Amino acid sequence: MSKRKIARVMSVVMGIVMGMASLTGCAQSTSDDKVEVELVSYKPEAVEAFEEIAERFNATHEDVYLKIDSPNEAMTILKTRFIREDYPDIVGIGGDINYSNFLDADLFMDISELEEVRTVKQSYLDMDKELEFVPKEGTYALPYVANAAGILYNRDMFEEHGWQIPETWNEFIALCEEIKASGIQPLYLGYKDTWTCLAPWNALAVGLSDSDTCNQVNMGNTTFAEEYRESAEKMKVLLDYAEPNPYAYGYNDACTAFARGQSAMYPIGSYAIPQIKSVNPTMNIDSFTFPANEAEEDNVLNSGIDLQFCVMKNCENKEAVYEVLRFLYEDETIQIYLDNQGGVACKEGDFEIPAELDGMSTYIENDRMADYQDHHYPSEMSVDAMMQTFLLDNSEDAVDIFLKRFDTDWERYNRDLIRKVQQYQQEKGDAQ
Repeated sequence: MSKRKIARVMSVVMGIVMGMASLTGCAQSTSDDKVEVELVSYKPEAVEAFEEIAERFNATHEDVYLKIDSPNEAMTILKTRFIREDYPDIVGIGGDINYSNFLDADLFMDISELEEVRTVKQSYLDMDKELEFVPKEGTYALPYVANAAGILYNRDMFEEHGWQIPETWNEFIALCEEIKASGIQPLYLGYKDTWTCLAPWNALAVGLSDSDTCNQVNMGNTTFAEEYRESAEKMKVLLDYAEPNPYAYGYNDACTAFARGQSAMYPIGSYAIPQIKSVNPTMNIDSFTFPANEAEEDNVLNSGIDLQFCVMKNCENKEAVYEVLRFLYEDETIQIYLDNQGGVACKEGDFEIPAELDGMSTYIENDRMADYQDHHYPSEMSVDAMMQTFLLDNSEDAVDIFLKRFDTDWERYNRDLIRKVQQYQQEKGDAQ
C-alpha cells in the first residue's frame, strides 16, 4: 500500500475499542459443515493475489473454507466492525500505529505457540515489539511481506556516466555534485503531497537515530531535539539537489519525472515502483540504502512490515484459523503474493529479491533493517505537514523551531500514552 493511503486511513482508535470485554463472531460453520474463516485485508490492490490464494486453499482443504475480503478503505470498515463487535477471524494490516492501537485495546490473540512464528526474520519480530506501547508477553502478529525505502536510481543512466553507488553521506553528496555538474537533476522530491516529505526522512532517521527513539522519548530518557537534529539538517541539504520548488509537484509528478529520466535518483520506497513503471514499463531501476552515516557499517535499511496477519482474541475455532495461517506461510503461497505485489518476504528462506532492490539485498539478507519512524507517529500530530513547513522555512533557526515543535506536539498528542508508559516503568521499577 502506498504511504499516501496509509496516511489517509491511520487514526487513533483507543477510545473506540477500549473496554470491550470479549470478542465474538469468530470462525463460523457453513451450511456444508465446513468451518468458515474470514480474513479482512487492508490491501485492495492485492485482490487478485488473495483470490488465487483463497482458491488454492479451498481446493485443498475439506473442513475449512477461507473467505478473504480486501475492501477499499478497509481500516475504516474494520474500525466500524470493531465498534459493532462484528469481528472477522483474521485481519491483514500493516505494522504501523493502527496495529499499536488495536493491540493496546487487547483485540489480538497471542499466537506465539504457532510454529511459523519461529521462521520470521528477527528484524520484523523486533519491529512489532517496538510498536507495543508497553511491553507485552507473546507474539500478536505474523509478519508477511515488507517494503524497503532508500534511493531508487536509474541504472542505465548510472552505467552510462560511470557513477558509483555511494556508501557514506559524504560520498552521496559528492555524487549529487557530480550529477548536477553533468547537467542532470540529481533528485526529484515531489513534496506537494505532504506525506512524501516523510520518505527521505524515514530513510535518514533509521540510520541516524535508534529504532526505539519514540519509546525512549515517552519514557523521558531523551528528546527529539537531541535525537533528530542530524536527520533534520540532512533533510535540508537534499533541497540543494532537488527540482526547483519541489512543493509545486506531487507524488505522481515525481514518479513520472523519474520515469522519464528527469532525475537520476528518487528518494522513495519500493511501493513507488509500480507507479513509476506504469509510465515507463521498461525502465531499468535499482536502489540503494540511504547512506546517512559517515561509515557504511552504521547505515541501516529502512524496511517496514507492509502486511501482517493478526488473529482476533478469543476466537472459538483457533485450529481452523491456525490451519489458514500455516497455509498462508507456505513458501508457495508467499510467492504467489510476491509475484503479484512485489516486496520482501518477512519469512526466512530462499525468496527472490526483486531486481529493483538488488542494491539493498545485502542489508535484507543480513537483517540490517529498522522500521519507519513514522509508524510510531500519531496521525493527529500531522508530522508530514510539520515536515513540509520546516522544509519551507529558510530562516537560520529553522531546525531549532522544527525540533522544538516536534517535542511540544509529541507531548500534546501523546499525553495519555506517555503517562501510561511512565507508569509502567515505575511499576516495573517498584516490582524489582
